[in-house]
Amino acid sequence: MTPRTHLGQVATVVVPVTDQQRALEFYTEVLGMTKVNDFTYPSGEWWLEVSPAEGSSNLCLVAATTSRPAGVETGIVLSSTSVEQDRRALAERGVDVSDALLPTDQVTTWSGAPLAGFPDQFLLRDNDGNSFLVVAAPTA
Repeated sequence: MTPRTHLGQVATVVVPVTDQQRALEFYTEVLGMTKVNDFTYPSGEWWLEVSPAEGSSNLCLVAATTSRPAGVETGIVLSSTSVEQDRRALAERGVDVSDALLPTDQVTTWSGAPLAGFPDQFLLRDNDGNSFLVVAAPTA
């Protein structure tokens, strides 16, 4: 019998950024996330986490390094109950988003995963070029 663990949800995902303060402003003021953890270790490193409105996993905005640079396809998927409305609103705020929802008739690869525009989805990039997929939330 395989021993059981007590592992739960994915708690935090690390996202490298070049300027943590600027990233905090983008994620909270533009994307509407909430700052949930903010402290500095005695050695000077800043631990900074934000969380989407619905809770779920947090994003830890860490200082980019040469071994972990910013500007990556994060592999992080955010859900939305109004994908096209969010895409337009973010575009109006100057956020780098897909020009339209991803097409349903062609497969694109992002972060190693095949995407075909179903359910509705688009890509967004933060100030450092880190990309995220926004996809329609499942309906009950």
